[in-house]
Amino acid sequence: MKSHNIDPMERHRALFEQAKAACRERHCWSPFPEAPSLYPEHEAADAAGRAAFEKHCGQRFQMNDNEDAEAAAQRTLASEEISPYTQKSLGTEYPHPEIDSVFAAARRSVGAWAQATAQERIGVLLEVVDTIYREHLFEIAHAVMHTAGQSYNMAYTGSGVNALDRAIEALVYADQAMGAVATSATWQRKFGKAHISLQKTYRLVPRGVAVCFTCATFATWNAWPSMMASLATGNAVIVKPHPSAVLPMAISVRAFRRVLAQFGFDPNLVSMVLDTSSEPIGKILVQHPETDIVDFTGSVKFGQWVEANAYPALCFTETAGCNTVVLDSADDLDAAIRSLATTLCMFSAQMCTSPQNIYVPKQGVRTPQGIVSFDEVSQRLAAAVDALGSDPKKASMILATIQSPATLAQMQQLQQDIGSHGKVLLAPKAYTHPEFPNARTSTPLMLQVKAGAGDWYRGERFGPVSFVIECESAQDALHHAASDVRQFGGLTAFLYSSDEDFIAQAEDAYSQAGAQLTINLTGPMPLNFAAAYSDYHVTGLNPAGNASLTDLSFVASRFRITQSRRPTSA
Repeated sequence: MKSHNIDPMERHRALFEQAKAACRERHCWSPFPEAPSLYPEHEAADAAGRAAFEKHCGQRFQMNDNEDAEAAAQRTLASEEISPYTQKSLGTEYPHPEIDSVFAAARRSVGAWAQATAQERIGVLLEVVDTIYREHLFEIAHAVMHTAGQSYNMAYTGSGVNALDRAIEALVYADQAMGAVATSATWQRKFGKAHISLQKTYRLVPRGVAVCFTCATFATWNAWPSMMASLATGNAVIVKPHPSAVLPMAISVRAFRRVLAQFGFDPNLVSMVLDTSSEPIGKILVQHPETDIVDFTGSVKFGQWVEANAYPALCFTETAGCNTVVLDSADDLDAAIRSLATTLCMFSAQMCTSPQNIYVPKQGVRTPQGIVSFDEVSQRLAAAVDALGSDPKKASMILATIQSPATLAQMQQLQQDIGSHGKVLLAPKAYTHPEFPNARTSTPLMLQVKAGAGDWYRGERFGPVSFVIECESAQDALHHAASDVRQFGGLTAFLYSSDEDFIAQAEDAYSQAGAQLTINLTGPMPLNFAAAYSDYHVTGLNPAGNASLTDLSFVASRFRITQSRRPTSA
């Protein structure tokens, strides 16, 4: 039965009003502590989260609190999850129901959920956010560490509280989109001498069932807002995690299901299906006749297939791109290089916003002290990156680990093949993690090429790989950078210039190319940090993705509007 003792929307209304104000004004705000050390009773919370994570390892994951014998007897699938820190299997097995039965249960669950008011749904989902924060945040952080390979701090922030911020943000825009539709109206008009008066009623109708694909390195950051956008607008969600990073999403799905059931809704509004790397089911899910919405985060190749083949389902994609940097001039070149080096190293560039291609004029970079040659700029940048990787303690916090062995193989192949096309500025090497001696690690690979060697850098080279690209001039650098983004995709772009006219040109060029531009940023903030409630993530204007986290378009088409009308009584 539905709980009437607690009105979740009233409980969370003050927080939600603050979130709406932040989205409207785009200022800095979060209801969550930004660092794990600031979390209430941090040590106890972390210990409990670590214990909860460890309890999942080597066990069958229990998706529901009180599973009956029939549920416990369902078939399971052993995960492919191998910790980048220990390089040992997590050994977790997950429930593995038939796909058609999951879709059928999801479809049945929509009815009562769609009949609830928008405010009721959003209130329940705010309770999900609160439950994850209070009960599962550190459990998920440790799961992220040992699947994605993020550092402890990044797992807490990027995959924890920042992802929860994005979830709330999606709820704000869902509230805005649904609140813009009147529930009823009285319509009057004369037709000749007759006076017609109609009572009109409007309903918000969800599309049905959404499938949410999550990626290996940042599962929650895109998944939680996608799930919230679909659920808030009345749809059910089926989560399809990456085979090597299932546990963070399994914990999330279980939390959603528990809260939904607590408030009397069918827990099958949120469910999970799995596959393996040898037997993927992605195309089956996208083209399943019961799929109405697809949210996809992952590779460019499959993302493009999703965009081309999801119809009649609605699809929202975020894939990847070759994020660009243009170095024209700098008032403080050392500060710019330090910021670039840190961002190139952050989580070993295993983020969709990591810079990859650095375009530099061949005559060098202008500074107040004079022109710094192209070769010197390249060497100073490589030295700054090398310094970060040479200190194991610092490297463990910034570089963390390499999620997949395929990334290391790609780096090795690039070094072997570069040959006459360019040169190696900085060769990668493993570093010894101070806490996990068996961790899969690598310092970055940096290559130097000319602008004509586009086959090497036009397209994402996932992981800690970057290219310093020699261009004819600053104008040529901007032309190549913006053109590459427009043709091959790019989420973020970075510019260093002391020339206001050139900055204006760059703003125009990157706006037309559809990349978010950061100008002359130095200091401790990572260049690619994206702030919920303020920064739009992806534009949908180039091949790096067709949707943005988070704006009205991300939620508004997940429901449609029907109406009925009848004459008003005399």
